[in-house]
Amino acid sequence: MEKSLPLLTIVVPCYNEQEVLNETIRQLTLKLDELISDEMISDKSKLLLVDDGSKDLTWTLISKGCALNKYVTGLKLARNVGHQTALLAGLRRALIKSDCVISIDADLQDDISVIREFLIKYHEGYQIVYGVRSSRKTDTHFKRLTAQGFYKLMNKLGINLVYNHADYRLMSKRVLVELNHYQEENLFLRGIIPMIGFKTTKVMYERKVRHAGETKYPLKKMLSFAFDGVTSFSVTPIRFITFLGFFLFFLGGIAGMYALIQKFIGNTNAGWASLMISIWLLGGLQLMGIGIIGEYIGRVFMEVKRRPKYAVDIDLYTDKDPLKHLSQPPTTAIPEYKKQMKR
Repeated sequence: MEKSLPLLTIVVPCYNEQEVLNETIRQLTLKLDELISDEMISDKSKLLLVDDGSKDLTWTLISKGCALNKYVTGLKLARNVGHQTALLAGLRRALIKSDCVISIDADLQDDISVIREFLIKYHEGYQIVYGVRSSRKTDTHFKRLTAQGFYKLMNKLGINLVYNHADYRLMSKRVLVELNHYQEENLFLRGIIPMIGFKTTKVMYERKVRHAGETKYPLKKMLSFAFDGVTSFSVTPIRFITFLGFFLFFLGGIAGMYALIQKFIGNTNAGWASLMISIWLLGGLQLMGIGIIGEYIGRVFMEVKRRPKYAVDIDLYTDKDPLKHLSQPPTTAIPEYKKQMKR
């Protein structure tokens, strides 16, 4: 009986990645060739590039890659929806044909050589294989401290995350089917996937410096991402405000009793400073509490509307004529892709 090899799809969300995309395609193409030659995956395996509403030439490069490389296919979203949603769009599309899927960022910081180890673990029966950084030597001191603080905070809040793991992972078709059942608007895949269960393992690797271009996660987006993770999986901040309110009420009761005792014994003094401090302190705490509660209510509001998370503009995954989406046919073919067009 002929050996049945798994069809692998590598999903790569892309946003303004024109500087690095050609090199990303080249390296991942060579890796797919190698894995197919070693009979680890099917020769129908694909590289699915998801354009998250890029404003540069990212989609043009994806279209040319699809025309010149038998492995490359693309999905163009109608607008920018964010990294997590774009990744989910690619995973859902890959679910149609794939036996297993690997998600990876386009910046080539994740070591693609460990894809082989991912597949070895998959053949051993693991349904989820996490790519975990063995160190953070390539990070700045500030990013290292904030990242470690983020994982510790999430752990304290009872949120199950894989330490030093981002979105570099392998998932089987069975896991993708279960992931598709999660319909919340506020996506935090790093927290959702560990909730699914099944047999999991880790593969350690050293993260590289970015090959080209600029990071798409500045400090503002990192803070927003972390806050989304907290509010998606924990009500601890609301409980903290509740406990803080009881504590301040208790302190207020003690302070009130002390003031009455001082009045009865005749030791009352003008307390302008203490009064102003109390007003500002309690006012600030009240506004903070209202703000946190408002964030949760806002997320409930987004959830109940049940709007679609994204809209697909162009789908080269099922289109047989990718050249028709180009404004003009490619005039300069990338040499590595020419040899793939003999079909």
